[in-house]
Amino acid sequence: MNQPLSSLKILDFSTLVPGPFATMLLADLGAEVLRVEAPNRPDLVRLLPPFDGDTSTWHAVLNRNKRSLALDLKQPGATEVVKRLVAADGGGYDVVLEQFRPGVMARLGIDYDTLRAVNPRLIYCALTGYGQTGPLKARAGHESNYMALSGLMSYSGRREGGPALLGAQVADLGGAFGAIMGILTAIIQRAHTGEGQLLDVSILDMTLACQAYLAGQYLAAGETPEREQMALNGGGIYDYYETQDGRFLAVASLEPKFWQGFCAAIGRPDLVGPGLRQDVASQQQVKAEVRAVIRQKTLADWTAVFASLDVCVEPVLTMPEALAQPHVQARQMVVEVPKENGRVQRQIAHPLKFSAAQPAYRHVGVPLGAHTQAVLAEIGYTPAEIDAMRQAKLFG
Repeated sequence: MNQPLSSLKILDFSTLVPGPFATMLLADLGAEVLRVEAPNRPDLVRLLPPFDGDTSTWHAVLNRNKRSLALDLKQPGATEVVKRLVAADGGGYDVVLEQFRPGVMARLGIDYDTLRAVNPRLIYCALTGYGQTGPLKARAGHESNYMALSGLMSYSGRREGGPALLGAQVADLGGAFGAIMGILTAIIQRAHTGEGQLLDVSILDMTLACQAYLAGQYLAAGETPEREQMALNGGGIYDYYETQDGRFLAVASLEPKFWQGFCAAIGRPDLVGPGLRQDVASQQQVKAEVRAVIRQKTLADWTAVFASLDVCVEPVLTMPEALAQPHVQARQMVVEVPKENGRVQRQIAHPLKFSAAQPAYRHVGVPLGAHTQAVLAEIGYTPAEIDAMRQAKLFG
């Protein structure tokens, strides 16, 4: 089946989560992705347990459908390899994604200006924590740092307990989606102009953009968001409620018709009026009543009550429960991806559905440097030259 991105060739210098997640989604849709990996300094994701055989399960997911080239970018000769890869008459990799701190690629001799001289159609995406400009551009950072500096954690969590760590990497994945959007936008523009460009994608910028609603309220009206003071952060009835067996029920019955249905379902129609008042004090009083009611039954009991009701109430599921539910199965969100040994590994599927094309799952992430010799031969290196490069420690 012809895949929508089968004409793209992407050279991926990224590590950890943001960049690899972005290129994984692009590879699922047909892009040819070649990861350039340091042979003596492996991506830490390769070392993260649990393991499926001798392969990290997270690495196997993030690197599915990709090839791997082992190349020590600090060694003489590595620059020429990269230039051949991006050259139109060489490898033809006319999209580059890198995740180094600003200035690193320039020191290595493979920055945007250098590679653009080789291929003017090059789209070069620099994905970093803080961007290519500004006083924090060279600063190290991780998920919680971006969430903290964006202001998001100042109004997330509980008043008494403070901010809470999230189980998923929201900021990192937001950066990944920013990289995908930027790359595909630049490809569309290139189709009109024939020219590539440099993309500066900041994870902090993307995290700020996700808060456009509340940041807009502050910028326009001076309202500073605080914990448990708004409808969506615990200030209202919209919340998680503990059940008799220590599980939780997600109640999101915001609109009047949903709230009326919820109150009827729990046998408290008297709460309809008070629950529609918008002041925090009234909402907190109603929440106390709702908490007392929800604690009287188990999660299974409440799930049975709300299963046939359209009132925006759902159980908080464990991972096994979430993946086993009929809806997720009907959406085919768990797929079997081939491994080198002929077996398969179950992974989360690509989230997009197309009418004229489908994602493909060719293989899980491969060992470091698995395609080094094949890739070098493809861009014109002879067996003798490849052997000389090996002797020179370009591959580790």
